[in-house]
Amino acid sequence: MSFKSIVRELKEMKDGIGNISRRGVEGKHWRRRTRSYIAPDQGPLSGALQQGQWANLPPELLLDIIQRVEESETSWPARNVVVFCASVCKSWREITKEIVKTPEECGRLTFPISLKQPGPRDSPIQCFIRRDRATSTFLLYFGLTPSEGSSDKLLLAARRIRRPTSTDFVISLVADDFSRASSTYVGKLRSNFLGTKFTIYDSQPPYDTGAVQSNSRSSRRFHSKQVSPRVPACNYSVATISYELNVLRTRGPRRMQCAMHSIPISSIQEGGTAPTPTSFPQSFDEQFSPSPALRKKDPVTDICSTSLSGPLAPVQGSGDPLILKNKAPRWHEHLQCWCLNFRGRVTVASVKNFQLVASVEPTHNVSPVEQDKVILQFGKIGKDIFTMDYRYPLSAFHAFAICLSSFDTKPACE
Repeated sequence: MSFKSIVRELKEMKDGIGNISRRGVEGKHWRRRTRSYIAPDQGPLSGALQQGQWANLPPELLLDIIQRVEESETSWPARNVVVFCASVCKSWREITKEIVKTPEECGRLTFPISLKQPGPRDSPIQCFIRRDRATSTFLLYFGLTPSEGSSDKLLLAARRIRRPTSTDFVISLVADDFSRASSTYVGKLRSNFLGTKFTIYDSQPPYDTGAVQSNSRSSRRFHSKQVSPRVPACNYSVATISYELNVLRTRGPRRMQCAMHSIPISSIQEGGTAPTPTSFPQSFDEQFSPSPALRKKDPVTDICSTSLSGPLAPVQGSGDPLILKNKAPRWHEHLQCWCLNFRGRVTVASVKNFQLVASVEPTHNVSPVEQDKVILQFGKIGKDIFTMDYRYPLSAFHAFAICLSSFDTKPACE
């Protein structure tokens, strides 16, 4: 059988999975998520598919097939074929997960967990954000710029929720479900009253770090019937973003600083590595029995108890977090404005534009090359369209949350 025939069979099999999934609500939800964003790396499988003709291939042949598919389809939407391979059956999924590398290693996004893994070291992953003022939503897409059609690959979505004393940006894997009781919930961003300090919360504990578990009332209390046993039910503080107050109301760019509590400063040192999660907690294909806390008849359950979330991983090494600061722009006398070199990725002047670099001390032993490297840049290219380029050690989730903080109103910083 030729390679093209194999790929065609995989696409037909994917269509078959969609037809079978229409029989149940769970399958219908699976099909919607698959079309909305990068397809899940874990999902319910039909027994018929597990015993299909493709499940009995010799391991050597199966490994060769998936390797050839992964090497040939390097960009979206063609990379859907790699996801189809992981959707055939359990054995195919395991081999696909072994072959597909992390974004740090290959520079490509494949599964949802890729959005929480560090980006590549050499070149940034280029994305863009589309803002919808009417619905207060922000959509993160993969690609250089928006395409004319509707084929842009959605990575993450966020909705702004204004409260009397703060503003929340709820981040989800899909654009039509921002419930924190949903399996598509990945985290949130919360501001203080003045909009000068923001906290990034992750739905899962970071790996090998000392993240602080949120104890706020809104972050830990739900009605017991609204919580799915397969949904991560906690928020972990992984980073804080601070904007400098502009007391004298002088003209100039915003000054910001990000403390990445889940990323140690050693990650940008020579030979250092950043925490890299390999899967989301509470796998969808695992047999799960509700915990005793969920069996209680109390109307309100504290879902951030240690019985559900588990203990946090200890801090490794010195535990000093990575600090990011915005790169200082220069004043252009001819244009009479502050300028930064965005290398053509930003075309419209805006107070929201910024570039982040590492803020280190001489004792950290970080090379000058790493100190000058732009880890995240964000800027405007059109009405409600912004570019976002990120690289190691930030993940797409971290970068998106930091960029969202720029959209909030900051009367005390401008």
